[in-house]
Amino acid sequence: MGNVLLVILLILAMGATLYALVRGIVTFLKTTEEELKNGANGPSQSSLKQNKMMMMRITFQAAAVLIVALILLMNSGK
Repeated sequence: MGNVLLVILLILAMGATLYALVRGIVTFLKTTEEELKNGANGPSQSSLKQNKMMMMRITFQAAAVLIVALILLMNSGK
């Protein structure tokens, strides 16, 4: 029963990672040349959103890796 829950959590973490990755790529592709050249006013909204998506992706990836490690640990004694 515990492994089933962990596998479901792993699938959700992997899906969330993919979602954050795709959103970050879409935001990157929508970035205009004007936004890239206008760096005098600090980071643009697009840059902030890209950073947010990257941090979300890293967080979800870390969760997925931890879940895999937990699954492997639970099954190592069998």
